[in-house]
Amino acid sequence: MELKLLDSKSSSLSKKAALVARTKSSPFSSFEHSVGVKFSQEFSSCRVFTKASYLSLKGTFMPKTAISSVDKEKTASENYFYQISTNGAGSSLFSRNVGGVLDACDDEYGGVVVDQDRLPVNPDAFAPMLQVSLSHWKMKGKKGIWLKLPLERSELVPVAVKEGFEYHHAERGYVMLTYWIPEGPCMLPSNATHQVGVGGFVINDKNEVLVVQEKFYAPSFADLWKIPTGFILESEEIYTGAVREVKEETGVDTEFVEVIAFRHAHNLDFDKSDLFFVCMLKPLSAQIKVDNLEIQAAKWMPLVEFVAQPLIQEDGLFKKIVDICIAQLGKRYCGLLPRQVVSKFDGRPSCLYYNVLDTGNVSCNGN
Repeated sequence: MELKLLDSKSSSLSKKAALVARTKSSPFSSFEHSVGVKFSQEFSSCRVFTKASYLSLKGTFMPKTAISSVDKEKTASENYFYQISTNGAGSSLFSRNVGGVLDACDDEYGGVVVDQDRLPVNPDAFAPMLQVSLSHWKMKGKKGIWLKLPLERSELVPVAVKEGFEYHHAERGYVMLTYWIPEGPCMLPSNATHQVGVGGFVINDKNEVLVVQEKFYAPSFADLWKIPTGFILESEEIYTGAVREVKEETGVDTEFVEVIAFRHAHNLDFDKSDLFFVCMLKPLSAQIKVDNLEIQAAKWMPLVEFVAQPLIQEDGLFKKIVDICIAQLGKRYCGLLPRQVVSKFDGRPSCLYYNVLDTGNVSCNGN
């Protein structure tokens, strides 16, 4: 076997310390033995080492010890690996700049989460590093790979997709991609399946309901006066979301009483399911200040008039909600109240909504 290096003083490629390489079309599995050559960062010297086992990466055989090095910065700077094989008459040499393993941490389910803050600065280095990383993680028996790419690194998205990553979800500032390594169906959790909305049923001492007419509506709802509604915010509780929505749309301050009921519907906006919670609220103020961006008008409407609206009477869902709210006012129905609890599974506080039956109040029977 013969290994030839170009003399750094006589070659025009001396600064790159190039190796003369000739590759053949046959796979490298028939090689009798292999030698790896690695250049130092200064390209002033090289080390030659023989390895018995190699990892295949799209036809390139890489030493396992090289891609599993804990010194990733060193691996990234010394990432020129070469292969030589003898098969009788001559020798063949294969070379490639493979980059290092991407910085990542293990998750608790046997997967990997790539560190988005330590992605390679040079986009051209991302592809070889991702290829080496995938081979490294496969060798380690990892399962799901999570790759979060910030908006400012969007040029890396097509590179990841080309390597087999799939879209998982996106927010304003990033896109999340995933890669499932094992054979068989992907076991990674899917993207969020639901959106959560709230409605505030606010009634004062005069038996008047706080109602609104929205600026944007379907023609069939042109004359409808409805309760204030909206979506809750990220990390917002149901009861605080209901109070906030009423305040934003009407300017009226309220206090949460209880969750009256909730509706579960499917295949709505963006084919997502929808959870809609109707909350009974107690008014703390009376003056109305309309949100001009979303609301056309708002007012206090007598309960009898509110219930008598044709759209309320003709719609089974609206009518049932109103019936439940009236039953609660007559103390013939008990809703759900939030209680903060802490679970040992995650150690975090959360709200559990449930009905506490007061045995001294026989009229509240939770029907």
